[in-house]
Amino acid sequence: MTVRPAWLLPTGQTREHTRLAPVGTYAPETETRTRDGVIAGGNPFAATGAGAMSLQIGAGRALVQGTDAQGAYPVALDAPEIVTFTDGNAQFTRIDTIALRVYDQLFDENEQNLARIEIIEGQALATPTAPTMPPACLRLWDVTVPAGASAGVGGINWSSALGDRRRYTSAYGGIIPRGWGLAFDGAYDGQYRDMGTGLERWNATADAWQQYPATPTRPRATEQAADPPLNQAGAFVDFTAAAWPRLTFTVPPSGAVFVTIGGQVSNRTTTASTAWMTWRATGAYAEAHGGRNGISAQGGRVIASRRVYRSGLTPGGQVTLIPGWNISSGVSGGGTDVLVRDGQLTVEFVP
Repeated sequence: MTVRPAWLLPTGQTREHTRLAPVGTYAPETETRTRDGVIAGGNPFAATGAGAMSLQIGAGRALVQGTDAQGAYPVALDAPEIVTFTDGNAQFTRIDTIALRVYDQLFDENEQNLARIEIIEGQALATPTAPTMPPACLRLWDVTVPAGASAGVGGINWSSALGDRRRYTSAYGGIIPRGWGLAFDGAYDGQYRDMGTGLERWNATADAWQQYPATPTRPRATEQAADPPLNQAGAFVDFTAAAWPRLTFTVPPSGAVFVTIGGQVSNRTTTASTAWMTWRATGAYAEAHGGRNGISAQGGRVIASRRVYRSGLTPGGQVTLIPGWNISSGVSGGGTDVLVRDGQLTVEFVP
């Protein structure tokens, strides 16, 4: 047996079943229901093409929630299993689902007690949708089966047919890993989930997920470590990461930040010669080097800072600030008092 359920068989549950299956208290959804899902660790229930119409499902552990009266079933798949799809419909595409399903004769009409990896076949339609799951079923993968697909004509293209539908769960008080199906309400005040770009905490009073930690109160800063080569004239040039490290931050819920750049710049090659210290942004927000965000000197030296306000950024997005420089003349030491030095770049988060 490769699919091993715990707390299902009236008799015959072995010590090995109990050791392998994830027995314990897991994330609640209501007073009596458990959030079903895959237990993170490695790549549980991975899908790999095993033939023209066959797919291999890798080992993994999960919880499968039945009805409220049934409770949740801990299940372990301790060795890969191969499932084979029926040929495609002659006219329309269909979407089948690979699921982890529990049969319990006390609660269904199948008169058997077992768990297995199962294909639940969808309807072939002009606009197909994934099938509705029976009770005590955990959706793992959706598979698009094209019209006319069969082993004799090349079968299913596994590189494009698979839809990852694994959602994750965790122990009570744990952080639910990022996965498919993150559009769900929290079950209790203080529940956490991982959004990939940071954590969110469920606020029961506000009835909403909120970024955690909340908007930082302390600014983030990066300082210039070395002079730029000043080997180009008339172009904005990024500092290397070694000369001035980039600054990456997560946009706060307000979508607004202050960015400050400061230092000393000088170019006395001619009375019209200029030097600039600037920054640009990339990632969830983009902005180029230029007069909107830099400090400059013309025909002399300036020691200054400039603070600008940026709003309308995407909350939770990752933004990287890259310092830059520009001189109009005096390339490679050929001018008088040409420098871009002692820089500091700071971001402050607006509540």
